[in-house]
Amino acid sequence: MTTPSVGPGASTAPGSPPASACPNCGAARPADALFCEECSYDFTGGRATSQLASGGVAPRGVPVDPVTAEAGSESPLDVGWTGPVSRRVETVALVPPPPAGVLCAQCGEGHYEDGYCDNCGTKQRDPRDHFAEEPAPWVAGVCDIGIRHSRNEDAMALHADPAQLSFAVLVVCDGVSNSTDSHIASLAASRAARDVLDDPVARGMGTRTAIVASMAARLDESVQAALAAVVATTADREVENPPSCTFVAAIIDDGLAVVGNVGDSRAYWLPDDPAAPARQLTRDDSFAAEQISAGMSREEAETSPGAHAITRWLGVDAPEDLTPHTADLDLVDDGWLMVCSDGLWNYCSDATDLRALVHATMARLGTGARHPWSLAQGLTDFALERGGMDNITVTLARVGAVDPKPEPPVVAPVEPPASPQAGVSTPGGTPSPGPHPADGVESGDAPESPPTATLPPPDSPQTPDRSTTPEVATDDAAPDDGKDTP
Repeated sequence: MTTPSVGPGASTAPGSPPASACPNCGAARPADALFCEECSYDFTGGRATSQLASGGVAPRGVPVDPVTAEAGSESPLDVGWTGPVSRRVETVALVPPPPAGVLCAQCGEGHYEDGYCDNCGTKQRDPRDHFAEEPAPWVAGVCDIGIRHSRNEDAMALHADPAQLSFAVLVVCDGVSNSTDSHIASLAASRAARDVLDDPVARGMGTRTAIVASMAARLDESVQAALAAVVATTADREVENPPSCTFVAAIIDDGLAVVGNVGDSRAYWLPDDPAAPARQLTRDDSFAAEQISAGMSREEAETSPGAHAITRWLGVDAPEDLTPHTADLDLVDDGWLMVCSDGLWNYCSDATDLRALVHATMARLGTGARHPWSLAQGLTDFALERGGMDNITVTLARVGAVDPKPEPPVVAPVEPPASPQAGVSTPGGTPSPGPHPADGVESGDAPESPPTATLPPPDSPQTPDRSTTPEVATDDAAPDDGKDTP
């Protein structure tokens, strides 16, 4: 067997690091790593760095840059943003930062240069504010900044094989709002967990019990990998509120699903058949969950003060026991396996109510309603219409018939109404000013719509128009803005 090169400058003299160690810092080097996970040393002599700079796919072992800017002022470069990435080249390509020279969406006259409009100074939108992943036609997700937050602290990482129910991984991490750099922590954690979970699952003796145990063990490994990734992004270990996030993931292997979570991000099973029970598969690590266990109603517990205080999370200050809660399910009936953050379930928590919301959203979507990306976007729109108090992440795996990717709507150009001729007066004697976009709306009545700058992977669908979702049974009280650790 040929010993892999450790890059230029590596010493082979006595006392030097072994070939399986980083020549720069001496840390252990995994066999497939191109970069040192401790010091970022490029084992390929610069080739991997050049690949990333030219828009290549991020390989295993590329750490997330912990350097960041002031909250709300970060850019894709200084938060370590590399786009929704799969290390499987055939699924999702790297999404580059927004190109310079794009027409400003605010004034429509200037162009973005160095991240700002050269005419009005408006900041160019971060591609992380809204992105989508669709690794296979039956698996997709949408991650959105919401309306009230200045940055997107949610993250997701997906993988799926083309054959339906053969193999898939869905990971969602939600940054803890009152912690430092939680947006970096969630991105690092989701990618690290995905890189553990997307390897083939050992099937042991081939019995269902053995396979479930193997998948649960893999989830436990992914939690530890996600924890290590969060710790690696923590530049200051003495900071009062270090980076931290929640974790939830699902593995699908040959029609068997196993889910696991730490924190209050959730997984649901939502069958198509209204007579079949919908289920919340995960158990929250939160103050609200403890109150529910003590006998309080779900509605009261999840809207009470401190409801969003979580009791377990990933970070340098995490509790010792991080074994994920797990549950398993045979995917034999048509329906949806959903993995989401509380930005969605805050507005529709109960599994039966959430299934009703899914059915109402599908009815509104019409053709293409069983297309996972379209439904994920429709549910994201629902949360935005309810106020978008938190970042929103919705990932879905479809069981049963999958609709093809819908074609973008063709909108016919609308001719503006003819303006009255000069000197023509309206009935009141005042010259008509012509049509006005705010006619019939008093100033201040109509809130500004949130930006919808979606940057999906190549060939993924575009963001549909936002419209009102039919009312379903949901929690009436507005949720707390974000979550807190005790």
